[in-house]
Amino acid sequence: MSPIYNQRMTAEMDGDFVVFLIGMRINKPWKVHKWLPVFLGMPRMIHELYAHPELGFLGHTMSISVIVQYWRSFDQLEAYARNKAHLHLPAWAAFNQQVGLSSGDVGIWHETYCIGPGQYETNYGNMPAFGLGKVGRLVPATGQRTTARARRDHLSTPE
Repeated sequence: MSPIYNQRMTAEMDGDFVVFLIGMRINKPWKVHKWLPVFLGMPRMIHELYAHPELGFLGHTMSISVIVQYWRSFDQLEAYARNKAHLHLPAWAAFNQQVGLSSGDVGIWHETYCIGPGQYETNYGNMPAFGLGKVGRLVPATGQRTTARARRDHLSTPE
């Protein structure tokens, strides 16, 4: 189990990075044969991504309704999504063939955010390394990192 930091912490990342949110919504729960393959597909992709750090995947946090992924760049995220040799593209093709976007059985969504230095801010209290703090660098939220604005501004002009 990861240690809990019993103080306020913040995360820092070097350079640009991407936050990719992805999820599904089960609109017709009785159609298990439609949503279960979608539900089971993502853990396999996550496993593949951890096995190949050269793809640019930095890590993830998962809940029942959304997966937050961290990537080094949009280009690397897109390259993974479009590569026939990896799991995503065949899974996307299978979804379109078996479920499609016109049935309403299963909803899918994603949002992509390209983040530059000074364009984010984090705060963790009594937490293990989590989210950006798990894929980046955790540092105490003290001194120039005491307030949200100070943390964000500090990232714009590193020491």
